[in-house]
Amino acid sequence: MNGSASTGRPVIGICARTAPVTFQGSDMVVSFALQAHLGFLAAAGCTPLLLPLLPGVEALADRIDGLLIPGGPDLDPTLYGEEPHPGTWAATPDADRVELGLIRAALDAELPVLAICRGMQLLNVLHGGSLHQHLPEVTGHDGHRPDTPSFTLGSQPLKLEPGSRIAAVLDEDEPVTACHHHQAVNRLGTGLTATGWAADGTVEAIEVTDHPFAVGVQWEAGFTPDRRLHQALVSAAGRR
Repeated sequence: MNGSASTGRPVIGICARTAPVTFQGSDMVVSFALQAHLGFLAAAGCTPLLLPLLPGVEALADRIDGLLIPGGPDLDPTLYGEEPHPGTWAATPDADRVELGLIRAALDAELPVLAICRGMQLLNVLHGGSLHQHLPEVTGHDGHRPDTPSFTLGSQPLKLEPGSRIAAVLDEDEPVTACHHHQAVNRLGTGLTATGWAADGTVEAIEVTDHPFAVGVQWEAGFTPDRRLHQALVSAAGRR
């Protein structure tokens, strides 16, 4: 039974992230989601549900109507057969594997999937693809993740494949991304189609071929006021 059967609203699972924090004087590790993801999804008419990356979470794929995979730390490069680059921060290898299992379960159930930044990279690796571990060594610039003391979004003009799902969602002639990533798709996974590129050739959007709605974007959806991708995910979930 999916989530909407009991709530009347589509239930969108969000893969949790973990981080150490200090709260009320105590050090602890918490699971969390970006508040913008929760707010955008709720405003679009769904019930967001935080999914902790613990063994067995893939069983919840039959309790949700869609899945959002947000940004986060770098993937463990051994997942695609490489040794870590000095700049790779692979902090969660166990969570990587749990998350890959959850994404596979969601795709097998033909759930709508929106994969953002790290999420898009997980989607590619799940399909046998690989990653550029440090993009400035490929592009010759740091425009995708500006080298500044604080978190700064890069701005990249985007070329979209006409007729693609992502082109239909954005529906504009000259879209510009707001990105913050130092890794990107290298070898594209089997069963995936690249549908968006930056001017330097970096793959910025991918889609699972022959899936109703499974889209990956490399930019930081959720860090700007743009809600179109979240709305498209909820709409796809509502159509199931």
